[in-house]
Amino acid sequence: MSLDLATSLSDLAADASAGLKEQFGCDASVVAAAPGRVNLIGEHIDYCDGFVMPFAIDRYIVMAAALNGTGQARVATALGGEPAILELNVPQQVGTPKWANYLRGVFQGFQDRGHHLPGFDAFIISSVPGGAGLSSSAALECCMATLLEGLVDTVLDTKEKALLCQKAEHDFASVPCGIMDQFASAFGKPNRLVLIDCMTGEPEMVPFENPDLTVLIANTMVHHELSDGGYAARRKNTEEGLAAIGKKSWRDATAADVESRWTSMGDPVNRRSRHVVGEIARTIAAAEALAKNDFEALGPLMAASHDSLRDDFEVSCKELDLMVEIARAIGRSGGVIGARMTGGGFGGSTVTLCESRKAEAIAATMAEKYKEATGITPQIFASRPSLGAHLM
Repeated sequence: MSLDLATSLSDLAADASAGLKEQFGCDASVVAAAPGRVNLIGEHIDYCDGFVMPFAIDRYIVMAAALNGTGQARVATALGGEPAILELNVPQQVGTPKWANYLRGVFQGFQDRGHHLPGFDAFIISSVPGGAGLSSSAALECCMATLLEGLVDTVLDTKEKALLCQKAEHDFASVPCGIMDQFASAFGKPNRLVLIDCMTGEPEMVPFENPDLTVLIANTMVHHELSDGGYAARRKNTEEGLAAIGKKSWRDATAADVESRWTSMGDPVNRRSRHVVGEIARTIAAAEALAKNDFEALGPLMAASHDSLRDDFEVSCKELDLMVEIARAIGRSGGVIGARMTGGGFGGSTVTLCESRKAEAIAATMAEKYKEATGITPQIFASRPSLGAHLM
C-alpha cells in the first residue's frame, strides 16, 4: 500500500478536543476545520491577475477551543512544545514563536473590523503536510479565522475571510502571496475545483465529479520556505516585466508583447514574463477542457505548465522534476493523464491526474522509483475536492 490514507475529519476533531482537555483541562465549545489545497494548474499567476484552478484537499487543520476568561489566547499544538501565549487586548506584533505569527495576523484582521476577542485556550492538530506546497499556512489562517467566527458569534463573507487571511500572511509572515491559497481553503466544495479569476477576485465552481479520475499528490519530503526571498524575487520579476510591456494588467498582455520586448527586458525578467502569459492561457484552456470532459487535453497543458515553471520561472527542483518524470514515464497507457509540480515550488509536491482504477499501482511505482533515486520515502495520497473551512 503506497497510498497514504487520510485521518477522518471526525477523528481529527476528537483528537483536537482530547488535546485541549489534556493541555488546558477544559472541554471544547468551538471546533473549526480548514483544508490545505492543491492546484491542478495555474501556478505563480494569482498575483498577476491570472486564472488559477485549485481545490481543497481532504487534509485538514483542526482547532478545538474554549473561553478561558482572560485577555490571552493560549494555543498548543500536537507537535508539542510550550503553548504560544498571545495578548488579545493590544495591537498584534510579529513575535515568537514564529508559527504563531499567522495567528497574530488573523487576530489583527478581526481587531481591525472592531471585534473584541475574548481570551481562549486552543489546541491545534493537522493532517496537512507542512512545507509540502499544500498551503498549510493558509489552512492555519482560515481555521483560526473560522474559530474566531464561532468565538465572537459572527460570520464573515467568505471572500472577506479569505482576504483577511491573505493580509495576515502578507503582514505577519512576510510572504507576498496571491489569493489562491486562502480562496481554495475558504471556498472549497466537495467535487468542485475552484476556478479563481484573480483580477476580479471571483471564484467559479468547476465540476469534478467523474469517479474514474483521481488526483495523486506526491510530497517529495523536500521542504520549502517561501519567506526566504525566492518567492518575493519572482513576484518582483513579474512586476518588472509588466512595467516593461507597458500594460495595466497581465490579462492585457500577449506572448507577442513579451517577444517584442525580449531583449530589452533581459534575463530573467523575459522568461518570467513568458511563463505568466503562457500559464494564464494554459489555465483558461484547462478550464474549457474540463467543461467539455476532454481530459486528454489536460495532459499536455499540465506538462507545459511544469516545463515552464522549471525552465522559465525556475521554482522547481531536482526532486520535483524527478517525480514528474516518473509519472510521465508511466504514461497514458499506465493510467497517467498529466503531472506537474504544484504550489510555490522550491520543493514540496507534485500533482498527477490519473485513472482511479490504476491510482494505487501508479502511486506504488512513483514511490519505488523516487526512493531508488533519492533514498527518500515520499508521501503519496489521493484526494477528491473537499469541503472548505467550516465550524464542526
